[in-house]
This record gives sequence, structure tokens and C-alpha cells, in this order.
Amino acid sequence: DLQDTEPFSFLPLQCEKFGHILRDIRGLYISIKQKGRVREILENCPTSKVRGIVVTDGERILGLGDLGAFGMGIPIGKISLYTACAGVNPNQLLPVCLDVGTNNSALLEDTLYTGLCQQRVRGQDYDDFVNEFVEAVKDKWGENTLIQWEDFANRNAGRLLEKYQDSCCTFNDDIQGTAAVTLAGILASNRISGKKLKDHAILLAGAGEAGLGIANLTAMALAEESHITLAEARQFIYLVDSRGLITKDRPSGGISEEKSVFAHDIGKHIDRLDDAVKYLKPSVLIGVTAKPGMFTESIVKDMAANHEAPLIFPLSNPTSHAECTAEDAYHWTNGRCIFASGSPFDPVQLNGRTYVPGQGNNAYVFPGVALGILSSGARRVTANHMLIAAMTLAKLVSVEELAEGRVYPKVETIRTVSAVIAAAVGEDVYSKNLATVFPKPTSMLDFMTQQQFDVSYPNYTVDSKNTHLVIVAD
Repeated sequence: DLQDTEPFSFLPLQCEKFGHILRDIRGLYISIKQKGRVREILENCPTSKVRGIVVTDGERILGLGDLGAFGMGIPIGKISLYTACAGVNPNQLLPVCLDVGTNNSALLEDTLYTGLCQQRVRGQDYDDFVNEFVEAVKDKWGENTLIQWEDFANRNAGRLLEKYQDSCCTFNDDIQGTAAVTLAGILASNRISGKKLKDHAILLAGAGEAGLGIANLTAMALAEESHITLAEARQFIYLVDSRGLITKDRPSGGISEEKSVFAHDIGKHIDRLDDAVKYLKPSVLIGVTAKPGMFTESIVKDMAANHEAPLIFPLSNPTSHAECTAEDAYHWTNGRCIFASGSPFDPVQLNGRTYVPGQGNNAYVFPGVALGILSSGARRVTANHMLIAAMTLAKLVSVEELAEGRVYPKVETIRTVSAVIAAAVGEDVYSKNLATVFPKPTSMLDFMTQQQFDVSYPNYTVDSKNTHLVIVAD
């Protein structure tokens, strides 16, 4: 039952003691001490034909920070979701941990820590090690081997994606997967309200890699939907970081090149989120800060005072780091908000009605994208593939689900959802001449469904002579 087991498949809290509960080696650990021999190390992989890799260096495990080699639990879980959610063949998948040390003092003092007991390697040595890994993968398994970057720190996540996205088949789930599932939630909510993206003022609390990923993909969608330029689309999107609202000539500075494209000229500096909400009157509030309680009662009530159905999306994981709870959001808005979170919340009873909080789980996106990419043999993963995934996912929320306040399909349908997303991505792969699997399927959806690995097991019984096992017919 995926609904019951999915929370355990990549729960970040498992990683805190991952080495303490280690019973068997799953995946491939590559130490920076093995720099210069990475291609040789790949020969130790028991899987002869790897098609997809999820790799981490364990520095930013969601709300838990630097877990070093214990972060391997995340790639293992993500690989499991490739198969459980999209039916990607598990025999073609490989979890990888690049061990460059850890700056977590508790782990360095832990005699059971399974990774390198040293401070993290930075700078050129780190870059050379990562590059050696990427080139070794391409050399052994081919240029169209999918590499998914997972839980790299902000200092590395964006720049590694930018460095390799035009020369490898690669994407970053924390940046692009989060962006796609968030955008899908906004688009699905528009089916409830009848709004367009340009009808919203969108405020993001948090301007790290995840926040910027959401902002960039949303701007891309807005520009396409409204037939305007990206620069014009960015005027509908605002970001607040640790120094306040990102504005031009902000006195406190701290505006990187990536943030600067979202800097607004409002003639004043706003350094608090609540003041930004009062001034901007956003209809969409998204949290990627990992700061619990940041969406206060006054902030949420201000949202409700300005909009009939404000979107409240506290996306930080795990649940203890969410910017507000579902119960608070529904009560503070008298049930009028459209709510989605990164981690699951229980249904809320209010005014005789049951509200079902949406969970903007990346598992709605990355397994389906991976199925489409791998099945078509795509040489690249593009930003347009993430946009297509978001738009497709939003359309798959049923009318009945929308009526319950859901902005994502029920998790029980996720294999079908993933196949439809894979088909949409596959169509784009072939149209952009990025495919290496030919001929192009006549029915892309049928093709993607046929590629899905069957995780069900037949029922057996013994024959009449008690000598052989036979399959019980359905």
C-alpha cells in the first residue's frame, strides 16, 4: 500500500541514525580519498547496465542539515519511489553517496559513523571530484544515463546543475522537482478559482535554491500562459530572504545575480515577512524557509482579509519545520484557504466540513519525469520537461478532489499519474530530437505504461500431487 509505505521510503529522519541501523550495503559509496580512481570504482557496481542514478553528498538533508554519509538514505528512498510511483525498473537504478566528509561535529565524534571522519572538502578539489564522477558515469554507462542531484547544499546545488545540464542528462529534484510540484498546485487551484497566473501576486518566503527554482519555473509558466516576456512575468513574483524583501538597491545587500532578476523597485525597504504581506497583499504565500511558525496568525489572517481563497503553501520538510500547520491555516481563514504542504497533515474538521490538506510531494513529479526520460533514451532533461510535468499534474486532479480542497491527485493513483506525465515528457523529447530510442511509439501513453515494472506478485499454491508450485488464476 503506497499510501502507508511512502512516508517511510525517504523520510529524512531515518538518515539521522542511518549508519546505526545499517544492515546491508545498498548503493555505491565513493570517497574523495578515491579521487583519481572513480571510473575503476564504478566497476564494482553489481548492476551491469545502470540507466538512472540518484546522487547526494549529504550536506543538506532537508531540515536536518549535514548528515554526511548517513545521507545515503535519501538516494535509496528516491530510487525506491522511482519504482513504487512510476514503475521504473529497479535493476537499472543506482543510489550513490559522494563522501567528502562532514562538518557535523556530532557525527565526527560518533564511533559508529560510517563516513569519512574529517571536515568537508571544498573548492577545486571538490569540483574536480564531482566532475570525475560525472565523466566516469558517462564513460561507463553513456551520456544518456540520468543523474538526479539530491540534497546538495545551496552553495553547490544550483551551480552544479547549471554546469552539467547542457552536457548531461541531469536534473536537481530539490530545485526543479520542488518547483514543478509547487507550480502544479497553483495551476490546480486556478481550476477552483477560475484565475490565471497573472491574476496572482506570488510571495515566496525563502530565496535559496528551492525558492529560486519555484520562482523561475512559475515565471516561465506565466510568460507562456500570458504571452509576455520572462522579465514581465517576474514582476508578479516577490521573494523574501533572511534580509527582507528582495528589492533594487536594498540597503542590507545580499542580492546575488540569481536573485537580482526578481528585485523590485518599490521605493522602500521591507525587512519583515509580515510587513511584506501587508504591503504587497499577495494571493499566494509559499514557504521554503525550514522555520516553523513563520506563517503567523496575523500573516495568514491578512492573506484571508485581502483574498477570498488565498493559497497557503508551507512547503518545508519535515513536518516539524513547516511554516504553519494545516489546522492553523484552515482555522485562521475560516476554511477559505487553499492549503498544500511539503509534509503530510491529517484532514481538518471545521464548520461541519472535512478539509483534506494537499501534500506537494515531489514524488508526484520526479518518478514520472524519470520514466519519460529513461524510456525515450533522452540525452537531456530540460526546464520545459519540468513545466510540462507541472501542467500535466495540475490537469490530473479530479473535480471531486478539487471539491475537497485537494490540489494534487490521491496518492493511490500515482502510478497512473506518473505514466501520463512520462508520456507528456516523452512527446517533448521526441519533438525536440533528444530521443535515442526509435522508432517513436505510436501511442506514447501505451508505451510508457508498458515500460512500467510490475511490482505485484502472483499467488501460488501447490498442485494436486504436492510436488510443484502453480500460479493461482485471478
